[in-house]
Amino acid sequence: MPAIVTERLRLVPITLETIEGVLRHDRVAAETALEDILRVCGSQHAGRAQFPPAWPNDELVSIGFPYSLDAIRAQPHIRLWGDSLVLPREGPAVVLGSVVFKGLPPDGIAEVGYAVVEDSRSQGYATEATRACVAWALAQPGITAVQATTFPWHHASLAVIRKCGMVQVGT
Repeated sequence: MPAIVTERLRLVPITLETIEGVLRHDRVAAETALEDILRVCGSQHAGRAQFPPAWPNDELVSIGFPYSLDAIRAQPHIRLWGDSLVLPREGPAVVLGSVVFKGLPPDGIAEVGYAVVEDSRSQGYATEATRACVAWALAQPGITAVQATTFPWHHASLAVIRKCGMVQVGT
């Protein structure tokens, strides 16, 4: 996935090196890999790339990356398909969140998930980032639809889904 720039955000691909650092709880490795991604993408951020102190936590990682590290290493082009870290377009290179797909779908129906760090919520970042990634996914060969799954009580997540043009098909 290429870097995507929106009005307020820069979405950069999650690489194998980044996810290895995250899954090993090696912040230095993850942030070094993020620096490499930003350099390749030509991003000009102020300061060193950083993940927020408490993010991503184990629960978020298990939801976003339900595969073993060996499975990701064996097929990164499938397992990390379309996955992005969300950073501000301007200012410090601090990760605000992520948008991930559950791998390259064999049936053409991609499933998207998204998360934003707590102190950056309620600012429209999840909607802006997810909308851009959904548009990217739908432009890929063989992708016919994008779906998202959330809980009926998760009103913020439901709002993101609606604002991205998705409609509820189940309960």
